[in-house]
Amino acid sequence: MAITTIAPTILSTNPTEYKETIQKYYPFAKHVHIDISDGSLTSATTISETAIWWPKGWRVDIHMMTLHPSQHLDNLIKLKPDLVIFHAEAKDNLLPLFEKLKAAGIKVGVAIIKNVYPGSIKSILTAADHAMIFSGNLGNYGGKADLFLLEKVALIQEIHKGIEIGWDGGANLENTHIITHAGVNIINVGSAIAKADDPAQAFNDLNDATENEEAI
Repeated sequence: MAITTIAPTILSTNPTEYKETIQKYYPFAKHVHIDISDGSLTSATTISETAIWWPKGWRVDIHMMTLHPSQHLDNLIKLKPDLVIFHAEAKDNLLPLFEKLKAAGIKVGVAIIKNVYPGSIKSILTAADHAMIFSGNLGNYGGKADLFLLEKVALIQEIHKGIEIGWDGGANLENTHIITHAGVNIINVGSAIAKADDPAQAFNDLNDATENEEAI
């Protein structure tokens, strides 16, 4: 079984909250997932990408919840994250944006919400480095994991063998083992870490669950 990474999610509405979350995760996290929403794709809004930063040495994936990713491209290139994830339902053509990000040394991904069928976005998946299956509530913590969406793993792999696959939405200690064994490489975890009494222990417990090789 391939190694699965737990990536704590950062969802902040202002710079103070963002800084507090960074400080909370710094002792144990090396790979985080930052959610950015400009209010065009979902009514929820977060801190802007122009106000984010992170400790040296972190792998950072930025999930852009926007219908107009081209408006954010220059800012994202300046930030130099490891990965930028756009939504399949964006109004802009993602393929030229992918090319610009790749030219800047940034990997590209596509978020696939519940009602998006992988076969309908073959060209995007073929060009992407990462496909994120989204089962949450855009712009909010506390989503519920719809494990039926794990059927999309095989469909995505048929289109792009070897693509990195992520999961976002409702991951917790009860279902992380199932998500891992379905073939997901990156599990983004929000409230199960952010709202835990001991976030570091919650993170460690989730990592232990991904390493459990017992059959489901």
